[in-house]
Amino acid sequence: MQEEKDFIEQLLNTETQNKAFRELVRIYQKPLYNHIRNIVLNHDDTDDVLQNTFVKVFQYLKDFKGESKLFSWIYRIATNEAISFINQKAKKHQTTSEAIQSKIVENLKADVYFDGDEIQIKLQKAILLLPEKQQLVFRMKYFEELKYEEISEILGTTVGGLKASYHHAVKKIEDFMNNN
Repeated sequence: MQEEKDFIEQLLNTETQNKAFRELVRIYQKPLYNHIRNIVLNHDDTDDVLQNTFVKVFQYLKDFKGESKLFSWIYRIATNEAISFINQKAKKHQTTSEAIQSKIVENLKADVYFDGDEIQIKLQKAILLLPEKQQLVFRMKYFEELKYEEISEILGTTVGGLKASYHHAVKKIEDFMNNN
């Protein structure tokens, strides 16, 4: 895609870099915020991870080889940053990432940026019971409405594997929602 290639050249050119990066932030800030928020669940943590994501994008843009879409590459960085953030937080508190996320879900009612109801909180609890990959696939497909092909590029897995993960995730969530 020539348009994307031109945009990447602008990002790499020291004369056009600042303007192009502001444009990149304008384009990706809201969807990346939503993506990261779906993983870390907390607004303040999301802002921190989002900032780290843009720093990494800027830092490693020179290494982007164009083997995937810029969108996929940036989302992969955001996903990795979000997962790393949760794992670091767990390590700092000498607990598991699952325990950290469970505590965040319990605190969602008090989060002024969370506009969900009891069912949304129950859904978040159900999602936390899934293995990490199923959580990611479910959140990206259900909340962000990404196509399997996009998720495949972001997570580096096959479309068939993603469809199976999503199917299993939906079944487990349905069971949880019906039985709890």
